[in-house]
Amino acid sequence: MTGGNGAGLAGQPDVLNGPFTTRQLLRLDEALRLADSSTGLTFSIYVGELDEPTRGSTEKLHGQLADPPHSVLIAVSPNQRVLEIVTGGEARRRLPDRAAKLAALSMAAAFGGGDLAGGLVAGLAQMADHAGRS
Repeated sequence: MTGGNGAGLAGQPDVLNGPFTTRQLLRLDEALRLADSSTGLTFSIYVGELDEPTRGSTEKLHGQLADPPHSVLIAVSPNQRVLEIVTGGEARRRLPDRAAKLAALSMAAAFGGGDLAGGLVAGLAQMADHAGRS
């Protein structure tokens, strides 16, 4: 999971001041692990500010992943009220834009209710179910 919280004291990640509790981070980590292992794709999450235009910024982040063609990046910027999902070429064959948009609608509904972590977990599960096994 990639967080956009920068660095804290002594170069340590600023996880303690992030938007998630320890329990939520554990849930997200487990959801990512399950999505990766059940599909053979690599799912990543970025939470933080995105440069404008946000789509281009998210595509740039996706391009920096270890295996972009087989990767799915969910980027959320709560302050900007933005949710972007980028799928690599190989991932898109199994997770078409329509399926990603349905997952985004589900996540946005949870986000609107104040449940950032729950929305991400549900969206990951929905996309992994659609992508199926490799």
